Amino acid sequence: MKQNRSLILSAVSGIALLAAGAANSAELNLMISDVDKMASVVEDLVKRYKEVAPDVDIKLNLVGYNVIREQLAGQLEAKNGPDLAFVTNLGGLNPYYVDLTPYVDADAWEKAYGSVLPWYRAGKPDGIYGFHTEMTVTGPYVNLTMFEEAGVEVPPPGSTWDDWAEATQAVMDETGSYAGMVMDRSGHRMAGPAMSYGAKYFDDDGNLIIDDGFRTFSQMMVDWHESGLMPADVWPAVSGAKYANGNEMFFNQDVPFYMSGSWNVGNVQSNVGDKFDWAVVPVPCGPAGCGVMPGGAGLVAFDQTENAEEAAKFVAWMGEYDQAREWYSRTYAIPAHAQIQEEGINYTDFGASDAVSEGLNTFAAGAAAAAEQTPQAFRVQGSPVGFVIFNATTEYVGAVMNGDLTMDEAMEKIEAELAENANK
Repeated sequence: MKQNRSLILSAVSGIALLAAGAANSAELNLMISDVDKMASVVEDLVKRYKEVAPDVDIKLNLVGYNVIREQLAGQLEAKNGPDLAFVTNLGGLNPYYVDLTPYVDADAWEKAYGSVLPWYRAGKPDGIYGFHTEMTVTGPYVNLTMFEEAGVEVPPPGSTWDDWAEATQAVMDETGSYAGMVMDRSGHRMAGPAMSYGAKYFDDDGNLIIDDGFRTFSQMMVDWHESGLMPADVWPAVSGAKYANGNEMFFNQDVPFYMSGSWNVGNVQSNVGDKFDWAVVPVPCGPAGCGVMPGGAGLVAFDQTENAEEAAKFVAWMGEYDQAREWYSRTYAIPAHAQIQEEGINYTDFGASDAVSEGLNTFAAGAAAAAEQTPQAFRVQGSPVGFVIFNATTEYVGAVMNGDLTMDEAMEKIEAELAENANK
């Protein structure tokens, strides 16, 4: 009887331990866009994290970038968002972040990531809210082979947007390409060029504004679409969320000039391969400078999660030196970690082509120039309401391209959006 009782107690104890183990386990949902083919790197690091935290299961939720850009905020407001996500609206989503301060060496993180931490704080004086997974810089990719076949010289550094419009039109005429230039359907992507034409984006009181410089470049974009120099199914297709079309057009040699950014170098390399020669070139200039937009993405944890500590600890682990360096190297990202920036990364050691390595250097140089020529670019990137003007730009300037609005009407609607949703 005693033996049977002992067996029963042992069995009960075993069940209790299993139950305790189950109770202590955590399953985390991580939302990520696979537009830049980074999910495989995340998967590798998640597997390694399992060795550090065996009771934590992290499931990847791969979505289109438009979901993160346009739908995630609504999901979080409705309290049905993910536990973790890679985001670009760094300041705008601040109300939903878990503060990592209890789980990191705050002084070390300030030293490593101090230049970008304010972007996550949305005006708050302190707090550590995310691991900055990449510094990004906007700029153009050029199909060198198409220029060569067309017998057209690639415009040199310092050339204007008009110079590039003329050159790409010539390539288009000679090769019969679908279009001469394409730009990602993004107000962020248009912002740098608009600043090069004098757009200030802020008034003296810190309110977001549109001005003559913004309108000038908006009209140039409309004119290029009306002439056929830019394609009719990216920006004008405001209801289609065709964010990836610029990529596809460049990969398929439908356009010789693609205004995108540094985050795309690995994607370009893997999709272009040996099909044609390409390069990243310095961004075209306007009368107010050669404007690019800095930015980036970050891995954050959301406070609505039932496993805030586990989610925060994963973000903290990802931001440690070893994981961060591997991440930047394998994803061909410009590092935000100060020590890694200083050390540099030889991307060719991780399969990058010379074009990728040189392109990243070109992008980094563009960021340095922007800091001097168009400092408002860094300011709007860190604004918690910057996405208001970016989203309004695509919606209403796109509507002008569609013939649904006049330019005056579009400017009025953008101003109304800013008044209602940004300048309060």
